[in-house]
Amino acid sequence: MRIAEITTPDLRLHHRETDSHSHHPLLSEIELLIQQSEAISKNQPLPQSLPISLRQSLTRLSQLAPFPDNSFKLTIWKLSFRLWNACVDLSNAASLQSSSTSAESIANLRHVAADMLFLAKDVTGVPSPTIKSSLFYYRTGLVYHSLKKFDLASGCFERATEIVSKIDITKISDAGEKKLFLDLNLARSRTAWGISDRNLAVTLLNRAKNMLFGSPDHYKSLSNQFLAFGKSSLSRDDDDCSLNDALRLMNEALDLCEKGLGTAKTREDTMEFTGMRIKTLRFISAVHLQKGEFENVIKCVKVLRNGGNGSDGADQHASLPVLAMKAWLGLGRHSEAEKELRGMVGNNDIPEAVWVSAVEAYFEVVGTAGAETAKGVFLGLLGRCHVSAKAALRVAHRVLGESRGGDNGSRIRANVVAQLVSDERVVALFAGEAVTKERKAIHSVLWNSASDHFRAKDYETSAEMFEKSMLYIPHDIENRVFRAKGFRVLCLCYLGLSQLDRALEYIEEAEKLEPNIACSFLKFKIYLQKKDHSCAIAQIDAMTSCLDFSPDYLSLSAHEAISCQALPVAVASLSKFLSFYISGKTMPTTEVVVFRTLITILTQDIGSETEALNFMLQAQSRASKLGTECFFGSGETGKRERNWFAVTCWNLGSRCGNAKKYELCGEFLRLASEFYSYMMDTDESGENKMMICRSIILNVTAMIALEKQNKSALTETQVKLAAELLVRAGKIMSSSLSNGKDCIMEPELIFMYTLLAYDIHGRLNNSAFQLLVVKTFAGSKSCHYNYLLQLGIFASQSPQSNPDVSTFALNECLSALIASASPDYPTIALIIRKLIFISSIHKGDTNDEEAILKMYKQAYRIMVGLKEGEYPTEEGKWLAMTAWNRAALPVRLGQFETAKKWLSMGLEIAEKVTGMDTYKACMQDYLAGFQTKVSSA
Repeated sequence: MRIAEITTPDLRLHHRETDSHSHHPLLSEIELLIQQSEAISKNQPLPQSLPISLRQSLTRLSQLAPFPDNSFKLTIWKLSFRLWNACVDLSNAASLQSSSTSAESIANLRHVAADMLFLAKDVTGVPSPTIKSSLFYYRTGLVYHSLKKFDLASGCFERATEIVSKIDITKISDAGEKKLFLDLNLARSRTAWGISDRNLAVTLLNRAKNMLFGSPDHYKSLSNQFLAFGKSSLSRDDDDCSLNDALRLMNEALDLCEKGLGTAKTREDTMEFTGMRIKTLRFISAVHLQKGEFENVIKCVKVLRNGGNGSDGADQHASLPVLAMKAWLGLGRHSEAEKELRGMVGNNDIPEAVWVSAVEAYFEVVGTAGAETAKGVFLGLLGRCHVSAKAALRVAHRVLGESRGGDNGSRIRANVVAQLVSDERVVALFAGEAVTKERKAIHSVLWNSASDHFRAKDYETSAEMFEKSMLYIPHDIENRVFRAKGFRVLCLCYLGLSQLDRALEYIEEAEKLEPNIACSFLKFKIYLQKKDHSCAIAQIDAMTSCLDFSPDYLSLSAHEAISCQALPVAVASLSKFLSFYISGKTMPTTEVVVFRTLITILTQDIGSETEALNFMLQAQSRASKLGTECFFGSGETGKRERNWFAVTCWNLGSRCGNAKKYELCGEFLRLASEFYSYMMDTDESGENKMMICRSIILNVTAMIALEKQNKSALTETQVKLAAELLVRAGKIMSSSLSNGKDCIMEPELIFMYTLLAYDIHGRLNNSAFQLLVVKTFAGSKSCHYNYLLQLGIFASQSPQSNPDVSTFALNECLSALIASASPDYPTIALIIRKLIFISSIHKGDTNDEEAILKMYKQAYRIMVGLKEGEYPTEEGKWLAMTAWNRAALPVRLGQFETAKKWLSMGLEIAEKVTGMDTYKACMQDYLAGFQTKVSSA
């Protein structure tokens, strides 16, 4: 509000003197700055430097105090009033621009104007200069308060209070000045409240009780301020401290209303005080309700309804039955609460939102026990809402609320709404083109509620709400899609309830309206849960024939089948999935993942190894065709995939071998060697090379085991294939050794390789290679005398016997045993017997006879020095007897020297064997007679 410039007669007397002082440099500077503010147009922003410059000039001006004369002070007053009026004009223009920065700058200009006036507050010739100076600060503080600059506002209010504090309020007669005193205290109180200094705010309000001056308007202002603070406390936090503060402040407001009624002089004032009293009582009731003081709420409501204590009539405000109902609920008196709730149905002044809030509160406390009451209340509500579809829509939406389903209260509200919307009268409200918008809206409300209950897995309530929502879908061509969607979600609900036949009925209805992949997939899901695997597999083909089919559904079908433990269905789905890769279509997942999933499923079922092998072969074929990086992937991902296939083949081969399924075992191990070969480029440790060797060795082992199991010899082609595989394994092992690395393969596998190579090359009549491979093994670190013994025995007994190999292996074994710290003499004896036996069978010329004799001598030397029984007695007897008996033929042939050698050898060995004393005596007698006979001849 603009303030008129000072033009009183007393001031005009000093006009000339004022003009003389107006040329003071500081005043001229300030006036120039004020002229700038006056010259700012409405669309021009206030310069940020203007308030700063004025403040600086004012600071310099304050240093001149005390001022020389009254005319100087009058000039300052005039300039202050001009600046204030300029601020008013700028504020009006700034309100159109809504600029907070400009508003703050204008407030700073107001502050400068107030400070200018304060400098010359003791001017003479101006009526009530102290009040005017205080008023400037008061209005500036109000502006700062509106800008949330509470510190600046508080400073202005405090300066204004300080200015008027010296005035004796008992001597004030002007109503405006009296109101300034009250308003200033109220303003200071509001600012203190704004900066959370609640104690100061309340203290200032209490201090304001001394500034009422018996004015009804003052009582109203102070009462309203107490009530405003009470409501603010009520809205802060719902804790006991805040509620107690709110109640205390509202009681103060109520007390002021009661006292204000005594000062009322007009009917309007009386009615206004009565309305304030009723309003305050309602808020006090709300506070008592929040504090849980339900009996006090009932008392307040009764007072309001009875119209006592000065009220002209009973209060029929719409909030009273709600307060009363909630209080009765708090006291546990549900019957009284029910009466209040039923009474609300007939009260047309109660808004739907309030009514619905009351119903929800009743539901929350009474719960399931109030279901019948709720049903009756809704029937009464239906009578109120029959006039429009919008009303029924609002009621249904309000009652359902924002509940997400899953709790008992939501279920009860949904059931009640279901009864409401299924009533024929309500359905009729939404018929016709005029209410299309409302019909779609109530369908959405019911649909969303059903969806919430579905997400909460309350399928029964969800199904009921979906069924009710379909009442609001017209039976026409345009809405076929919506009806089909409704049937599909009903199918899902009954799937969740495991009512599979009913679910199948709904999906068949949906398929009639809109045949698509979603319907086909849901039928597949139903067949799965009914454990009808044949129909489920047939449904896979039906899905692929849908126009909107996507391969993603086959992947989803496989996941569903796995979760239902329907492994044949999962295999059928993924097999169909694989067929799309050959066509070159863009697929949602890589081919290798599908193969891996398929094989993983099959490996869970013992007996499905043949199918697993088939898919392994397909995977190996696709990898060869596409390239390993394209099929398996690149980097670490591809490495992990290749490793998975290799390890899985190995494990399946091992499982089949343990189950004596040697044909499958051999195929899996052969594939394992192929998959391991794909990782040769990244094989730094050489482990994959060794796995290839292991796979090949066990593959050939499985071939020979299958030969024995079927009792049918390997074909020439199979033998050549085995030989090629072994040659490959041998090259890998040789390359590993040639690189200066120790062979990391197990010794028993190297022995198996040697044994297999001997066997297979024996079938190819490659005796030279047989001897070479055994010699190579004998010179390796993996060689052990037991392995040599087995090789020697096998070479002497197998159909492809090789005496050279057998003799070499046994001799190497014998040398190793003799060289050991604790020789195994039973094994040594066995080897010597075997060597003698082999040499005897394959004896050719005289050199062979000498070799045999040499073995007997070696046995004799071994026996020399041994303890009794350390060398096997039976073996010693066998050596002695066979050596003695070998002299028989030379004796008959007259080869006396040869015969003498054998007789002597037999006797020498017999002397080292316990238990042959009788034999020794006979041998000695015979040998002596034989020598005599030979000498006489």
